[in-house]
Amino acid sequence: MSTQELYTTAPDQPGWEVPMAGSSRFTWEYDEGRARLLALYAKGKDKQWDATRRIDWDLEVDPHDVLGAPDQALAIYGTKYWDMLGPENIKELRRHSASWQFSQFLHGEQGAMICAARIVESVPDLDAKFYAATQTMDEARHAELYARFLHTKIGLVYPINSQLQALLNDTLNDSRWDMPYLGMQVLIEGLALAAFGLLRDITNKPLPKQILAYVMQDEARHVAFGRMALRDYYQQLSAKELAEREDFVIEGCYLMRDRLRGDEIWDNFGIPRKEISELTENSEYSRMFRSLLFSRLVPCVRDVGLWSERLQQAYADMGVLDAARADLEALMKADEEIAEKLDAERFAAEEAARAAEVADVITAASDQEQD
Repeated sequence: MSTQELYTTAPDQPGWEVPMAGSSRFTWEYDEGRARLLALYAKGKDKQWDATRRIDWDLEVDPHDVLGAPDQALAIYGTKYWDMLGPENIKELRRHSASWQFSQFLHGEQGAMICAARIVESVPDLDAKFYAATQTMDEARHAELYARFLHTKIGLVYPINSQLQALLNDTLNDSRWDMPYLGMQVLIEGLALAAFGLLRDITNKPLPKQILAYVMQDEARHVAFGRMALRDYYQQLSAKELAEREDFVIEGCYLMRDRLRGDEIWDNFGIPRKEISELTENSEYSRMFRSLLFSRLVPCVRDVGLWSERLQQAYADMGVLDAARADLEALMKADEEIAEKLDAERFAAEEAARAAEVADVITAASDQEQD
């Protein structure tokens, strides 16, 4: 089935053309480069995987309870709208909410694939080009699996959110080679990684847990790549140049914060955006969710060297400044370990099932011989 048939609202155009600024850079320096980036490149090659084979697509998914998330995760829980909608519409709201989340993941992954390809073109250093090439393949795989999940398990797709589209547009329209790193690797990937992690830890459904855990294993490397490259480069910039990057970060973070409301979902259920904005702003669950979503982004921004009082004040105004204390290295390590543990558990269960099947065959054959 065509994706166009699954959209809640048909996109204005079947595609989106973004004029790209900047230069494609070749380098004639083929030395070994930076050891840290080359080690990450080696890991990127070693950790490639096939979404068709690694994920168990035979697992069933209830489209009206995709994640098994608590009622409190829906902004209208406990309000007059909850009672007005009633149980059947609430079930459909759950489907729309999951579709919106995974649709934005899908669109973001396509954006990440294009940004990674742009980095291959524009970054001046060969070691960074090498790693960005592996990331481009990772992002293609992620877009592939999110598209399959939406098509075959949820059956509903949302167009790209306007705030995400605006940030991608700003990222790709900037001619400076470091901006795809900053816009994608730090802002969009940082926020997405935290969102993946929250859903991975909340859900008790095996298929979305697999998808999110395995994608996060890749994304942990991507964020590390952005941090390494930008930290080295930003040490060389002037105060004026750093301030320009901070302006971009502040604007991008406000865009990403506003995106979390999922206004498009509520439009489909006749609930005014103004009221949803107030509900999400005042909800204790929403504030906690927002704070956790910035747990990867804020320490990453600080780590690359963008940490003026002005930027800290912006994060304080958003209520996410405390996220700067998060241990990014520990979080990333845990993401990789969770994926590896999930693999080990799955393969152990499969081995046990195969052993039991072999034992049954042997027992049946023995019984036949005795007869």
